[in-house]
Amino acid sequence: MENPDDETAPESETTATSPPEGKKRRWRRIAAWTLGLLIGIPVAAFGIAYVLLDVRSPQEVLADLDKTVVLQNTDGSELLKVVPPGGDRLFVPYDAIPPKLRDAIIATEDPTFWDNEGFDLTGLGRALVTGVGGGSGITQQYIKKSTGNEDATLTRKFSELVLATKITQQQTKKEIFESYVNIISFGRGTYGPASAMNAYFGRKLDNSMTWSEAAFLAGMIQSPSVHDPYASTHEHAMKRWSYVVNKLVARGYVSQAEAVTMTYPEDAIQAPSETRAGRVTYEKYHIKQQVLAELEQVGYPLDRLRGGAMKVETTIDPRAQASAEKVVKERLQGQPEHFRASLVAVEPGTGAIRAYNGGGWSVHDYAGTPYGTGSAFHPFTLAAGLRQGVSVDEPLKPSAQVDFLGETFKFQDQCGEAGKCTLREALARDAQGPFVDLAKRLGAETVRNGARAAGIPEAVDGAVTLREKDGFLIGPGIAVGRYPLRPSDMAGAYATFAAEGVRATPHLVSKIRDEHGEIVWERPPDKAPGFDDDEALSRRIAGTISRVLSTGLPDRPAALKTGDFRFDETDDNAGGWAVGYTPQLSTAVWVGSDEPRRLRDAAGEKLTGKTIPAEMWQRFMSGYHQGLPVRWPEPTGTQAAPAPTLAPPR
Repeated sequence: MENPDDETAPESETTATSPPEGKKRRWRRIAAWTLGLLIGIPVAAFGIAYVLLDVRSPQEVLADLDKTVVLQNTDGSELLKVVPPGGDRLFVPYDAIPPKLRDAIIATEDPTFWDNEGFDLTGLGRALVTGVGGGSGITQQYIKKSTGNEDATLTRKFSELVLATKITQQQTKKEIFESYVNIISFGRGTYGPASAMNAYFGRKLDNSMTWSEAAFLAGMIQSPSVHDPYASTHEHAMKRWSYVVNKLVARGYVSQAEAVTMTYPEDAIQAPSETRAGRVTYEKYHIKQQVLAELEQVGYPLDRLRGGAMKVETTIDPRAQASAEKVVKERLQGQPEHFRASLVAVEPGTGAIRAYNGGGWSVHDYAGTPYGTGSAFHPFTLAAGLRQGVSVDEPLKPSAQVDFLGETFKFQDQCGEAGKCTLREALARDAQGPFVDLAKRLGAETVRNGARAAGIPEAVDGAVTLREKDGFLIGPGIAVGRYPLRPSDMAGAYATFAAEGVRATPHLVSKIRDEHGEIVWERPPDKAPGFDDDEALSRRIAGTISRVLSTGLPDRPAALKTGDFRFDETDDNAGGWAVGYTPQLSTAVWVGSDEPRRLRDAAGEKLTGKTIPAEMWQRFMSGYHQGLPVRWPEPTGTQAAPAPTLAPPR
């Protein structure tokens, strides 16, 4: 027997080649096991989930929607209940659904519905890469509503994929569509097409439905609390309707020639009947609609809230809300019947809306409707100038005529006998000339950015703000407050001045709790310096604005800017504003009417921001601050001249 240690022994073939071959075999085994695990584990998980998971029937889903959702005030007391309306969940068989409505829904929500396997591969791929998001077709939407799980997670997407595969194998496409359309919300507390047709058009669901009506109802599904024209505006709802019509044309359901003959069914759309039934006041109805719209944006639509019998903690201070409603009613008592008003109060630094009064006249929400702001917009122009180094105390002699972006502005002498004043004085006098001249020096985009920095939102209900109707151009109207903004926008943006340059998004929802009291969602803070990344600079800009706007409440300093929106080319106004703040609260008051018109009060005096709006503002703010400590920003620059205190309200 040869000694393997003998140096003279010949080297065997095995000894020479074993190590590299062994390594290769080991790597091949590892690769095979890894591949097997990568394939086997998902397959096994899919198989187990396929057996264990199931989709509830539409009848089971609808039964869960009988639960009540409670909205609470900030102190935990009940604001209102969202009670399921009886009889608004009529189950409609597939064959009883008008073909036009079926086509409109499929064209808008899932154009490949009849051919796909129940899920969107592109959306699922995006979810696998990012961990969130992903598109949802009709089958997936039904699964989300059935399971009550709408969280943007990989786990939910995996379950959705399993169930989409399972339900597509077990049911026909007609059955899936029937189940989906009967549990989907169309808004106004309705589920299913029959109750939706009755709620919006006051008619039974049958084949007399027009393409125009079908497009309107199909457009509600995406976000019913937003797209309802009585929650937003007919202008917004018409944009959504046009989107659906374009989809019908693009998918071949309607010809271009037919689409041209279609008109938005504004006159046929009924106002919500909820307030007429006496369930809530108009003021509470407006809050409810705003809360539901906000909840939809964070992934908690009404059906999800109902399915979990959830409680929603709002930011409403019941004492402030009651005061807001009282002040508006009392001050308009005895005034012309066409006068309308709204009031929104926002807590600086947090964005929490403490009072929201959209008016008590109808389902139309005056606090959520945009109006021209007039000179109440000037503080944003001034903030834009301060960012560029403009001084509020530089003497100015504005021209009697200013050409700006193709429009000629002519002004009477608003700067006193000498025709010369500073921006500080111009703001107090409501002098337009100096601010049009400043806007021209800065440029329209810079002015717009100043308002954005304060917190004016980029878009409202899908429409870009502070631009022309085309959504792109900025015209001369930005210099004189011609672009409409909502009272809630103005209160939130002025709150940035009140918070010493710290911007926070106005909101009505703070927390959501499940039926066991556990927090399932809480609004994250979004505070940030408004006017510059440099917090000190942002604080100085806001402090300067506060000193320029300085006025007084009976027991404390405050800031206030009034504004008027002129009616056409007359000397009368179509609306008046009073927007101001203390460090504790920022409040915007608007007074106007349903249609643009000359506004004269009961005594025949012209409405201005300094009259009824300012009086409402002072009454509300004085009442709110009773018992609160006096606070005001410490001066960090040139002292402001002593400001007059508002006259006591009439």
